[in-house]
Amino acid sequence: MSNREGNEAGKLPQVAVITGDIVNSQQSEESAEWLSALKEYLSQYGDSPKDWQVYRGDSFQLIVHQPEDAFRVALGLKAVIKRFKELDVRMAIGVGALEHHADQVLQSNGEAFVNSGRKFDSLKKQTLAIKTPWQDFDKAINLFIKLALLTIDDWSETSAEVVAASLEHPQSTQKDIAALLSIPQSRVSERLSRAGFDAIRDTERYYREAIVKRL
Repeated sequence: MSNREGNEAGKLPQVAVITGDIVNSQQSEESAEWLSALKEYLSQYGDSPKDWQVYRGDSFQLIVHQPEDAFRVALGLKAVIKRFKELDVRMAIGVGALEHHADQVLQSNGEAFVNSGRKFDSLKKQTLAIKTPWQDFDKAINLFIKLALLTIDDWSETSAEVVAASLEHPQSTQKDIAALLSIPQSRVSERLSRAGFDAIRDTERYYREAIVKRL
C-alpha cells in the first residue's frame, strides 16, 4: 500500500504507469544483456508480474506506486538502456487512479493505465511523454521534456552509464561516482555536463513538486 492509499476512506490510490518498448531491439546483438539490465532495473520497483511485466520480447509496463517518482524512474530506464549501442527506449507515463490491481500488471486497470496507454499510442518520433488528469500541467511538462530530449536522445553509452549511476546514487559526489565506475572524476564531470544532467535534474524536480501538490 502506498503512503496515500489510506489517506481518505474510499478514495482510489493514485499511481503512475509507465508503458514502453525498446527501440532498435531487433538490430541489437546484445539482447540477453539489455533484457537482463531492463529486468534488474524494473525489479527495484516491485515484483513481476504483479507490478511489472516484459512482454512481446521488448515491451514492458510498470506501476510506480509513488507517482512523483515516475519521471526519475523513466530517466533511469533511459540511462540503463542507452548504455547499449544503438538502443533507446520509448515511454509514456500515465498518472491517475488505480481501480484494479490484478495479479498481472497487464490485467490491471484504471485511469493511470488509460492515460499511459493512450499517450504511448500517440507517440511518434518523441521518446517520452506524460499524461495526467491536469491538462495545464501536461502542457508545461511535455514542453520541458521535449526540450530535454534534444539532449537525452543523444546520450552516448558512456554518458548514459554516468547518468545511470548518478540517478541510482543521488547522494553520492562525483568523486564517489568516479570510484564506482573506475574512471577519473574529470570524466564524470565532463559526461554529466555533456548529458545536460543539471537541467534534466531541474526538470525532474519540477515534475516531482508539481505532482505532490496535486495529489
